[in-house]
Amino acid sequence: MKNTVRIPLIEGAENIEKALELQGARFDVCQVNWPESFPYAPLCAGRIARTKDALVVSWRVSGLGLTVRNTADDGSIWEDSCCEVFVKDPSAADYYNIEVNAAGFLLVGRGPDRNNRVRLPLEATSRIRRIGGCKAPVDNADDLVNWSMTVVIPFDLIGLDPRYLPEMLLGNFYKCGDKTAHPHFLSWAPVQTPNPDFHRPEFFGTFLLD
Repeated sequence: MKNTVRIPLIEGAENIEKALELQGARFDVCQVNWPESFPYAPLCAGRIARTKDALVVSWRVSGLGLTVRNTADDGSIWEDSCCEVFVKDPSAADYYNIEVNAAGFLLVGRGPDRNNRVRLPLEATSRIRRIGGCKAPVDNADDLVNWSMTVVIPFDLIGLDPRYLPEMLLGNFYKCGDKTAHPHFLSWAPVQTPNPDFHRPEFFGTFLLD
């Protein structure tokens, strides 16, 4: 059975973080898909909700080390201490990858698979609101660090008309850090591949929209 999360509608929220904490649906990013090669698993959990015109996702992370070397949007964000949400309209060919590091710098792409992706321009990614994050650059190898990040992603930025949203989306949540002191590759919905590969929509779970 595929992982499923129901995304509630938050209306008229002046404080989006407080509303998300009280009304958002919880998810845990705890699947260690490649334990022999990458056994390390920082704690990572989050909440998801939506407004009338945006998807709202937050993550809270606790783990060893903190790395942010990419200090601008559209960099190699996955190499840093990073959280990600991938999302797809079931009726569309493309899915979107939204990747954010611990300082709030983003990479957003779209395409049908790993090899055929187009990165969204900076004027588009700048529309994604980021709340939280650390100062950058930082490269801390072994201290126990806690950090959080919230992103507010306009629906039209990910190919959805907010007036006519589908009843469900497909997607996954990830926690990674390819070039951190303790490399890790965690997911919400399991990914059944021999090696780390998050660009596998066949393993996406289900996002039900209220």
